[in-house]
Amino acid sequence: MQGTSILWADDEIDFLKPHIMFLTEKGYVVKTVTNGNDALDAFRSGYFDIVFLDENMPGLTGLETLAEIKNINPDVPIVLITKNEEEHLMEDAIGSKIDDYLIKPVNPKQIQLTIKKLTENKRLVSEKTSMAYQQDFRNLGMTLNENLSFAEWTDVYKKLIFWELSLEKLEDAGMHEILTMQKAEANVQFSKFIEKKYLGWLKDPESGPVMSHQVLRKKLFPSLEAAKPTFFILIDNLRYDQWKIINSVLTESFRVDEEDTYYSILPTATQYARNAIFSGLLPIDMEKRYPSMWQNDEDEGGKNLFEEQFLADHIQRVLRRDVKHSYNKILTFEQGKELSENFNNLMGNELNVIVYNFVDMLSHARTDMAMIRELANDEAAYRSLTLSWFIHSPLLDLLKKLSQKNIKLVITTDHGTIRVKHPSKVIGDRNTNTNLRYKQGKNLNFSAKEVFHVKNPYEAFLPKLHVSSSFIFAKEDSYFVYPNNYNHFVNYYNETFQHGGISLEEIIVPYVSYSPR
Repeated sequence: MQGTSILWADDEIDFLKPHIMFLTEKGYVVKTVTNGNDALDAFRSGYFDIVFLDENMPGLTGLETLAEIKNINPDVPIVLITKNEEEHLMEDAIGSKIDDYLIKPVNPKQIQLTIKKLTENKRLVSEKTSMAYQQDFRNLGMTLNENLSFAEWTDVYKKLIFWELSLEKLEDAGMHEILTMQKAEANVQFSKFIEKKYLGWLKDPESGPVMSHQVLRKKLFPSLEAAKPTFFILIDNLRYDQWKIINSVLTESFRVDEEDTYYSILPTATQYARNAIFSGLLPIDMEKRYPSMWQNDEDEGGKNLFEEQFLADHIQRVLRRDVKHSYNKILTFEQGKELSENFNNLMGNELNVIVYNFVDMLSHARTDMAMIRELANDEAAYRSLTLSWFIHSPLLDLLKKLSQKNIKLVITTDHGTIRVKHPSKVIGDRNTNTNLRYKQGKNLNFSAKEVFHVKNPYEAFLPKLHVSSSFIFAKEDSYFVYPNNYNHFVNYYNETFQHGGISLEEIIVPYVSYSPR
């Protein structure tokens, strides 16, 4: 790049004059020195975009000079040039955080390519990524207007997430804005799709995608092996994009055997979706089978207190055999640490189910805590916060230990979450539930075009609390507010992450199988 400043240290620098002239003609500014001490003096007194170091110099060696320069400024890329091809030297260089490694003799074009790679990589990748998305933008736009199947909607969502994560690394506000608009349009069309198809899927399960109540029966149970423990880890409220971020850490120890998704049931809320996973039943059937355990929205107390019992009954009902299994719900750091320390106790089980509630707590904490609210002020920050938690969590400690064992691993969730931006007014009586993305109640008053209205809850296999009870689900990125408390709700909840309604983010969620590397 024009004006790029280079420091080049080599005790035989005179032999490199043709290289220096070539780079100068290309617009690079090259400062040359013949030893490590002079290189350090030059580096301290001037600014350089990149440093080339000869490995074998009198006085300070290339590696010694490298270590000193990294102490001064670790962000400047450094390239080691050597005649020595011995493996231990390469390993030492890599361990010293070298940015590139060239074997003599080098030619000028090779040097220029290395400079471009290390100093212009971000710009070149940015330009290529923006151009590629612009080309794909039109294709995606046309696809959204087609009559898509549930599988095609999954592909659309995955592609949108691919571009969101790719463009996130670029400093191109215009591209981000275009993608945000396209994602919003996708959610408009997806909401229409769910309104049209959802009730039919429940009546005829084979016509639709795998859903919450089918996940264990269709995906997990058939893969169980008595001789190889399966660890089924459900991270509450984990979106597909958040999984993509933590997957980059997971794949250091595990290989992905199958990357899949499934559709969460409505409401996309823990008490419905997660109970459906472990019981293998839709809510109305749970209420009938477990009258003393099922909790409706109006009922006092916890709504997910019987997952372990649901799981045991589900195993017996479907597999009709004894499956030695465990169930652990992790609500605190201490509980996670204790489980990781005692993981050997789980190795004799055919199935180990672990529910991690952290991401759910994070999303709700973002609503309640000003500090978290600032830390997760957009999608990228929310993903970053999830990654930071995962890297420092007892869950990762546990997974690293499991990667040394002969096990199967499944990572999944119960539903996702969406950042809400548009208030939608609703009026209900005092028994109406508090969730911002769905409401259940009598005589609900709302804007029909802004919701998916299920007049008869039985059609959605949901309990009916009263004769006139109905459900409404928020679509896209809207959230329900009460007119008499409108400003309070908007000030408090706008741009927070919520779940319970209809969006790509809430409904299409990851189900990924791994095995140790």
